[in-house]
Amino acid sequence: MVTGQKLPSFLFFQLILVLQVLYHSNAQGLKLGYYHKTCPNAESIIWNTTHQIISRAPTLAAPLLRMHFHDCFVRGCDGSVLLNSTKTNQSEKDAFPNLSLRGFHVIDAVKSEVEEACPGVVSCADILALVARDSVSMIQGPFWEVPLGRRDGRVSILNEALTNLPSPFANITQLKQLFATKGLNEKDLAVLSGGHTVGTSHCVGFSNRLYNFTGKGDTDPSMDPNYIVKLKQKCKPGDNTTLVEMDPGSFKTFDDNYYTLVAKRRGLFQSDAALLNDAVIKAYVFLQASTHGSTFAKDFAASMVKMGKFGVLTGKQGEIRKHCALVN
Repeated sequence: MVTGQKLPSFLFFQLILVLQVLYHSNAQGLKLGYYHKTCPNAESIIWNTTHQIISRAPTLAAPLLRMHFHDCFVRGCDGSVLLNSTKTNQSEKDAFPNLSLRGFHVIDAVKSEVEEACPGVVSCADILALVARDSVSMIQGPFWEVPLGRRDGRVSILNEALTNLPSPFANITQLKQLFATKGLNEKDLAVLSGGHTVGTSHCVGFSNRLYNFTGKGDTDPSMDPNYIVKLKQKCKPGDNTTLVEMDPGSFKTFDDNYYTLVAKRRGLFQSDAALLNDAVIKAYVFLQASTHGSTFAKDFAASMVKMGKFGVLTGKQGEIRKHCALVN
């Protein structure tokens, strides 16, 4: 959920400067082949275990990608989204935007295999980053090199997920400001939104656009009226259980069709439609739509590497959890 409150511009830019310094200092601790000596088979174990699961249940790829995204946007990519709530603390996992996350059992299964080979060596944060990459690759998406060396955080706070995760109801100003606080620019926003080419959403994520956009029982004028008719057939007022494909017809395959849909005003969320309200981002959308995603795979890989370095814990920070849902 994005509050919509704006920082004074001078404070906002000071915050960005501080975040960029932190981003670069900690991201320096990540490197390719980080486990080459301490757990040489780590990446192949993670790939093989993930492949066994995704080959049977390819629809898990989208939730695993989303889980990595939700992890990195709150406290950085430190595995905090994996932690369970305790008697004294409600964790990110129980925040409303994360209640629909799926695939925690995949991370647990992978962690179990890695722990058997190399106890106490590979972090849950690194496992999540690799599983997200491997899952996307296994459904015809791009492959990218993942620098490793993340450590696991010990803190996970429900309210931080509410204020740091982009809302499906966000406008372009809110989205750009939120992405900027994570070291991500307009192009990264355009590119990472393309992750909506896979997966599904409950009707509640967009039903206001169909039935009550301004509180007067109206529809969202920015959405293709023919698409509204189709969505109303699937989602009746008050429907909280039905799932709708975000990229109708190819929601199990990582492709460039998302941009064609957004260009035709058929993006499912307000945050998708909002991409057309910024000149730079709109140009990117129409470029990918008109060239069959000519640069999307390469761009997505680059933005995922960039996002995956945000706010990481390295060196002696944090810990290597024995179980991903529990601090040691």
